[in-house]
Amino acid sequence: MPDNELKFQIPYGRQHITSEDIQAVNGVLQSDYLTQGPEIQKFEEHFAEYTGSQYAVAVSNGTAALHLCAIALNVNKKSKVITTPITFAATANCIRYCGGDVFFADVHPESILLDVQKVRRILEGSPKGTYHGLIPVDFAGRAVNLEAYRKLADDYGLWIIEDACHAPGGYFTNSEGKKEKCGNGMYADLSIFSFHPVKHIAAGEGGMITTNNQELYEKLKRIRTHGITKNEQDFVNTRELAGGTEDVYPGWYMEMQELGFNYRLTDFQAALGSSQLSRADEGLKRRKEIAGVYAEAFRGKGFVKNNPDIVEGHAYHLYILEVENRLELYNELRRNGIYAQIHYIPLHLMPYYQKFGWKKGDFPHAEEYYSQCISLPIYPALSEDEQQYVIECIYRFYEI
Repeated sequence: MPDNELKFQIPYGRQHITSEDIQAVNGVLQSDYLTQGPEIQKFEEHFAEYTGSQYAVAVSNGTAALHLCAIALNVNKKSKVITTPITFAATANCIRYCGGDVFFADVHPESILLDVQKVRRILEGSPKGTYHGLIPVDFAGRAVNLEAYRKLADDYGLWIIEDACHAPGGYFTNSEGKKEKCGNGMYADLSIFSFHPVKHIAAGEGGMITTNNQELYEKLKRIRTHGITKNEQDFVNTRELAGGTEDVYPGWYMEMQELGFNYRLTDFQAALGSSQLSRADEGLKRRKEIAGVYAEAFRGKGFVKNNPDIVEGHAYHLYILEVENRLELYNELRRNGIYAQIHYIPLHLMPYYQKFGWKKGDFPHAEEYYSQCISLPIYPALSEDEQQYVIECIYRFYEI
């Protein structure tokens, strides 16, 4: 069927921009600030409140957030860090940016999250002090049980970065029955989020780091802006050296106290992020509704490997099926204007990481998952008709 005759053109994910979003951005464009203005702090405060964390630091993107976390935790050439092979490359790359070594552990075959028992075996098989940190990922929007990881990290003296890019609004239930939101600062030392257009909250680009650790918070604020501080109480040089008087620093004075980066967010991105955040719960509700329709449509179907039932606390950034004939289905969907995606090629099989000795067969659960996974369209603006079209195309392919 030629493209111009297709009933729909449906991506796997996309932004949803409203008139309120446009108004928020226009307000900044007509203000005195385009960057380093008041909207950034407002966004940070609202996001900290949303996650239940004490502090939030807005940055230019999710990769920058990961990199700054690694720097703040003093990752260096001696650092060894464990993460999952089923994630976007940036999760592991942030450790390599700082010269550290990345070690992978397999995923659990049902949740596709980093398997805490596999991680424990790695730690038990080496002297204490061999490893320095963990980066579990809330993959597809399903929240990692960070309580279990915190206990493991405490037993072995490790820090935790939670990669929560897929899971704003997601949560897990702790041992006391309390719902613990992703990024709330209770278990991970640092948590990171992304505001890429396909994510729950879109700012064009952008990222956020949340934490309950004030020392890490203050360091993150410095290193996102070249390592510079304008806080007088933190100044090292004397007032005279700064060009002031014996009693007063000059108004222009600032100090670069460590090597940092220009990883700042702009004010108009922050305004868009704040506007999107104001209806985050609405968007999350819609994602769960879409996931529920898919689950009902595919439950008990022979071509689906894993039971697609709805998972409590899942934020549904992605809706993933594990199916037979994945390549053929992928191509058939594209022929019908449905642009499903594959998340992800296991990182240990990427040529870059194979240079460190990782190879096919190292993580059978991750590799089996990759051979069958396909991400179906899911985003708040997906219409009921579009979703039914996706389901019908899959039914036809499997001759249901």
